Amino acid sequence: MPNTPPPSNKKGKGPANMMKPPKFNAYWIYGIIALTFLAIQYFTYQQNPKETSWHKVKVEMLRNHDIEKIEIVRNLGNVNVYIKDASLDKYPDLFSNSFDSPSKAGPHYFFTIGSIENFEQNLEKAQELMPEADRVAVKYVDHKDYFGDIIGFLFPILIILAIWFFVFKRMSKGAGGGAGGGNIFNVGKSKAKVFDKESDIKTNFKDVAGLAEAKQEVEEIVEFLKYPEKYTQLGGKIPKGALLVGPPGTGKTLLAKAVAGEAHVPFFSMSGSDFVEMFVGVGASRVRDLFKQAKEKSPCIIFIDEIDAIGRARGKNPNMGANDERENTLNQLLTEMDGFDTNSGVIILAATNRADILDRALMRAGRFDRQIHVELPDLNEREEIFNVHLRPLKLDDSVKSEFLAKQTPGFSGADIANVCNESALIAARKKKNVIEKQDFLDAVDRIIGGLEKKNKIISVNEKKTIAYHEAGHATISWLLEYAHPLVKVTIVPRGKALGAAWYLPEERSITTKEQLLDEMCSALGGRAAEELTFGKISTGAQNDLEKVTKQAMAMVSIFGMSDKVGNVSYYDSTGQSDYGFSKPYSEKTAELIDEEVKVMIESSYKRAKQILIDNKEGHEKVSQLLLEREVIFSEDLEAIFGKRDFGSSEVEETKILPTEEPTKDVRSEEENNSKAV
Repeated sequence: MPNTPPPSNKKGKGPANMMKPPKFNAYWIYGIIALTFLAIQYFTYQQNPKETSWHKVKVEMLRNHDIEKIEIVRNLGNVNVYIKDASLDKYPDLFSNSFDSPSKAGPHYFFTIGSIENFEQNLEKAQELMPEADRVAVKYVDHKDYFGDIIGFLFPILIILAIWFFVFKRMSKGAGGGAGGGNIFNVGKSKAKVFDKESDIKTNFKDVAGLAEAKQEVEEIVEFLKYPEKYTQLGGKIPKGALLVGPPGTGKTLLAKAVAGEAHVPFFSMSGSDFVEMFVGVGASRVRDLFKQAKEKSPCIIFIDEIDAIGRARGKNPNMGANDERENTLNQLLTEMDGFDTNSGVIILAATNRADILDRALMRAGRFDRQIHVELPDLNEREEIFNVHLRPLKLDDSVKSEFLAKQTPGFSGADIANVCNESALIAARKKKNVIEKQDFLDAVDRIIGGLEKKNKIISVNEKKTIAYHEAGHATISWLLEYAHPLVKVTIVPRGKALGAAWYLPEERSITTKEQLLDEMCSALGGRAAEELTFGKISTGAQNDLEKVTKQAMAMVSIFGMSDKVGNVSYYDSTGQSDYGFSKPYSEKTAELIDEEVKVMIESSYKRAKQILIDNKEGHEKVSQLLLEREVIFSEDLEAIFGKRDFGSSEVEETKILPTEEPTKDVRSEEENNSKAV
C-alpha cells in the first residue's frame, strides 16, 4: 500500500494528528482558584464541631464527667468542648454524618456565650459540688483564620484586576492587523481588517453599475499601484489619497470594495469610529500602528470609511469645548499622511457624506489630492443599476429596466436595491412564480409613501377635507407649466400621511425662479382648496407650509432670487464658516429677508386660489372622483382638464388603468419639493 501523507488540518499547516496543546489562558487560572477555594473550604468545614447548648453541657456532659477540657475562644465568643475518648460512644450524633463530622481529636461541640465573665460564673457554680480532681479546666484561646485573612486582603485586589482585565479585553476584542485579538496590552493597536492579495473579496468594477466618472478615477488609482513606473518615469508623483464624497447609499463603500478586489495588493479597511476610544491616546496610537503596517506591506491601500468621525474641523466652536482625543487622533492622521516618502506606494481612500465639516488641513493637496464626487444616479445610470440588481430575480417579460429607471427619479443605488428586494417580497406574498411590473410599482409606492392603512378610522368630514385638499394639489400641478406632471393621487392613508400625490419630476441640473414659483403654488393648492371650499383651514397643510417656507427662504437668502435683497447668497457651501452662532447679515437684512419670504409665499397662495376659482368646476369633479374611487390617475385628470400642452411625454409611459390596484410609482410630493430646494 503506498505511503500517503496524513490529512492536513484546516489551515494546511501540518498533519491533522499533530494537535497543538491548548492555550493556557485566564479561564484556567479562574478554574484553579475556584478548585483551591472549594478544597480549603471542604477541609476546613470538615473539622468544625457540632453545635450544642450550655444546658446540655451542664446537665449531661459535666454531670457524667465526659468532658476532657473546655476552650473559650475569646475573639469569636464561642466555647469549644472536648469529649474524652472513652466517652465518645455515648454521643452517636457526633459521627452520624461523615461529611460534616468533627475530627476525633476535637473540639467536638461548641456553643455561643454572651459574656466570658458570666460563663465563668455559671461554670464554677455548676462544678462547685464536684471534687477538685473531677473539675474541668478552662483554657483561653484566640481563633486564627489564615484563609479568611488572606481572602480579605486579596479580594479587593482581585476585584480591581478582574474589572481591569474585563475592560481591556472588551476594548481590544476583535482587533486585527497585529492587534493580538483580546490581548489587553494591544489596545492601542490598529483594528483594521487586512485583505491581502489572496483575499476573499470577489467584488470588481463590473459589479459597480453607473458612476462612470467616479469609477474611472478609482480605476486610475489601481493603475498607479499596478504600474507605477508608467507615471513616475515622466517625473510625476502618485497621489497620496482620494476622498469619496456623496449622499448615503450612492455606492462609496462599494467602490472601495471594487478597488480591493481589483488592485491585488494588501487592503486595510477601517471605520473612522474605530479610532475613537474611551482612553486618551488610543486613537493616535492606532493611527500610528495602521500606517506602520501599511508601510511594511506597501504597495497597499488604506480605506477609512466615514472619516468624518475623526476628521471634523478642529476648534470650530471653542466656547462649546472640544473633544481633545478626537483632535489628537486627527492630528496624528495628518502627520502620518504628510510623512510618506515620495512614491511609497501607500494610497489612502476615504469615504464621507459630510465633506463640508471636514478639516481644511485634511482636504489640502498632498493629503487627499483627489475628491471623487459620487452623486445620485441619473436616468441611464439607474437603468444600469437595475440591470445589476435584476440579475438574480425571476422576472416576468413585462419588466424592463428602462421603464423602472423612469419611475425612480432621485433614488440612490441602495434605494434601487431595496425596490428590487421589496418587489420580490410582494410577489412572494401574492404567491406568484415570477415578479411582474405591478409588483415593482407597488414596491416603489411602499418605499416612498409607506404601508397603506385602509383600516384607519376617518370621519366623513375628514375624508371630504382630505379629498378636496389633494384635488387642489392635483388641479394646480396639472394646469401650471413648470409643475411636475402628476401620476397618481390617493386619499388612502399611507404611513403618517392621510393623503398623497405622486409626481414624475423632470430631471434637471438647474432650476429657474419660474419653476420654483410654480412648485410653491402647487404645494399651496391644498390649503387654498380647503379655504375656498369650506371657508376654514386645517392642520393638514403643515407639511406643505414647511416645505414652501424652506423653499422661499432658500430663494431669497441662498439663490439670490429677490429683487429687494439682491444677488447675494448667505450660504457657506464649504462648511468652514467663521460666523459661529451669529448671522452673516444685519438685523435690518434679516427683517428684509423675512418680509420677502412672506411676500413670496402670499403671492403664490393668492395665485393658487385664483387658479382654483377659475377652474372650480374641474376641481369639484376631481374631488368627487377621489371621494368615489379613493385613487385617481393622470388619465382621469386628462379627461377633465384636457392634455397638458407643455407637459412631459414621460407621463404617458406611466399610465395605469383606473380599474387596477391603486399603486403607482415615482417620487412623493414631499421628496420632489425638497429636491427642488
